[in-house]
Amino acid sequence: MKFYLYVILLFCCISSSCKLMHRDRSLADNKEFGVVLNDYYNDRMKYLPLEATQNGDSLYNDLLPADFTDSYLDTLRNFYNSYLNKILVFDRNQLNRNDQISYDIFVREMKINLEGLDLHLSMNLVLMPNIQYMPFNQFEGVPISLGQMGSGSGIQPFNTVKDYENWIIRAGKFGAWTDSAIVYFRRGLQNGYILPRCLVEKMIPEMQDLVVTDITKSIFYTPLTQIPPAFPAADQASIRSRLTGVIAGVLLPSYKKLADFLKNEYLPKSRSSIGFDALPNGNKLYDFLIRYWTTTDKNAEEIYRTGLSEVKRIREEMEATREKTGFTGDLPAFFTYMKTDPRFTPYKTPEAVLNAFKKIQLTIDPNLKKLFGHTPKMKFEIHQTEAFRAASASAEYIQGDPGGTRPGIFYVPILDATKFNTTSGMESLFLHEAIPGHHYQMSIQMEDTLLPRFRRFGWYGAYGEGWALYSESLGKELGLYTDPYQYMGALKDEIHRAIRLVVDVAMNRKKMTREEAIHYMMDQEGINEQGATAEIERYIAIPAQALSYKTGALLIRELRNRYTGELGSKFKISAFHDEVLKDGCMPLDVFERKMEAWELTQ
Repeated sequence: MKFYLYVILLFCCISSSCKLMHRDRSLADNKEFGVVLNDYYNDRMKYLPLEATQNGDSLYNDLLPADFTDSYLDTLRNFYNSYLNKILVFDRNQLNRNDQISYDIFVREMKINLEGLDLHLSMNLVLMPNIQYMPFNQFEGVPISLGQMGSGSGIQPFNTVKDYENWIIRAGKFGAWTDSAIVYFRRGLQNGYILPRCLVEKMIPEMQDLVVTDITKSIFYTPLTQIPPAFPAADQASIRSRLTGVIAGVLLPSYKKLADFLKNEYLPKSRSSIGFDALPNGNKLYDFLIRYWTTTDKNAEEIYRTGLSEVKRIREEMEATREKTGFTGDLPAFFTYMKTDPRFTPYKTPEAVLNAFKKIQLTIDPNLKKLFGHTPKMKFEIHQTEAFRAASASAEYIQGDPGGTRPGIFYVPILDATKFNTTSGMESLFLHEAIPGHHYQMSIQMEDTLLPRFRRFGWYGAYGEGWALYSESLGKELGLYTDPYQYMGALKDEIHRAIRLVVDVAMNRKKMTREEAIHYMMDQEGINEQGATAEIERYIAIPAQALSYKTGALLIRELRNRYTGELGSKFKISAFHDEVLKDGCMPLDVFERKMEAWELTQ
């Protein structure tokens, strides 16, 4: 924005903000408005019970709806319409600042959810819009989530007899879920909503790996080895009998049925194309997903050009870093050196890899107080990703239980510890997925009991992933990136997110093939073919989600730079970060207005 335009807008903001701050001193929270928001959250948990479980609400831990059926989508449509009408009764101008933020978030959420339903999109556990005729893929969906939940180390609790009973009932419904999924997959084959072949080929072994002949080897058997000895003997016996029955009679047969269906019926009819432009209303769907994930009005071409520009900028920084190491070859040769020299693969066991991440945590811990005035109370742990999903998984963070019974967990997939490379961006990965990235953002949000619950547990990718990517840029301030090879790893992570802007749009708008996208990623960041393939297939599975990272991070950095210059000595980085995380996850337009109001108070 040009300076004179910004001055005009700033003056307008000062005027309206002063009125708003004056009004806020005289306006309390609107109780009736708060009741509607609370009722909405409670009702939402009934319709999205896996989300309720993730949020620590155990009331619906026994439910497993087929949330992609026509009848279910109709139920959601009525639900969202009803609450949109209830919220529009309130005059936004008569609400205080916090309620206005809630109002803006809520209205947007209802409208975009309704728009998604009209495009045959449903929302799954992780709030990813999913076409109802493609009930799951290799990256996300109930069959994947159920494996994590049933392992005893996921979001499904196994602390009480009631917890076990809930899981037995929920798992017992997977047979009906499977039958419905196959029905809708077949409808997709008939109406043109068909998964790409490259995804289906990954889904089949995932389903097959969960089918075992020895029930005690099943991941779903694990909770039976962890039954608390304090349980009454009769309850222990009942749990063992009922859960083994569900594993043998429902779970294993259902996964086999899915594997057989995908292999024998669906795979031969899967499509060779990869972009959404090959689907009915595909361009409209992709435009919607861009707005959903970026929470902006940026169009595909604008995002594509930003990606190309960022790739160019980061490549130049990579060249400068390579020169600092004294390496005389070109950048591709440097990438090869970092991937192949034995000095960068020192680990022998998964435990050694996990300990290296723990060392990163110890390094940054003393420096966090310089950048943050408020930190979360939520406990934090580092785990190895479960074997059954490790081959297709990326490192990830799973939020903890706000009640404190389950910590936030940073999962690291380790297929072969001896091949785990130290230059893969370990430090930047930890900053993103763990601290101060997702763990800080999600935990601080959930611990703020003054937020309405739909905001305490809400998620917007551009803000949440944007914050996590921005967190990677804090490495030097936190005592990391002192090793140029680790800094190069961080640059590779950053260019990775810039590449996403290019390939995601190109695959869905410019006919870029899967192979072209893989090779573009390999050429620009030096990632190996296996890693590039997993990433590109993730973008194929969930289009536009990968656009959210850079979009949000660029805005946060832009605001930091702007306020540093405008506030001068009044600017405090810890206050800035606290304000960014304060009030929880929200769409970027709402977030930017909030930050502008904060600047005026400094």
